[in-house]
Amino acid sequence: MVKQKESGKNPGTGFKIKPIAPLMIEHRLIERMIYVLKEESERIQSRNRLDAVFIDSAVDFIRTYADRTHHGKEEDILFRELALKKISDEHKQIMRELINEHIQARAVVAKLVSAREKYQQGDDSALREISGRLRELSDFYPKHIEKEDRHFFIPVMAYFSREEMDAMLSEMREFDRKMIHEKYIKLVERFEL
Repeated sequence: MVKQKESGKNPGTGFKIKPIAPLMIEHRLIERMIYVLKEESERIQSRNRLDAVFIDSAVDFIRTYADRTHHGKEEDILFRELALKKISDEHKQIMRELINEHIQARAVVAKLVSAREKYQQGDDSALREISGRLRELSDFYPKHIEKEDRHFFIPVMAYFSREEMDAMLSEMREFDRKMIHEKYIKLVERFEL
């Protein structure tokens, strides 16, 4: 259960925000990146070559920002707190679907990384798979985000008191604060092996 640490007021306005606000703001950045992924997929098809640095950066963005940071707050904070509530069967079903979709996105990214490695080892046929995985992600995320924004986030806020929402916001801020350290601790540990 989350502990209350600070108010959910938006600094300077006194307006109380809900824990879905930062999640929905993050969706806008993810949507921008997904558009770029779609464009890169088309460039790969037309040029028949790969910008390996772009793919590495895109994978880093999806794994670190979209999955670990964004999905992490959803799963580790919002969904965890919802699991403690008596929520409708419809909301339970949507939450299960969202969790499964997060797992699905992770699998697609893993396949993208595998195809990138094949290409790096000289397998030019991996270009088609890389392009396809980028397209798959660019098809997946808009639908997933719409489901969260329009059909889940807003209605599930009714299950929480203002104090509970403030506590989730505080925990989300702390989660974000720790992310950069987590990322680079793992990076160093990977090099130490």
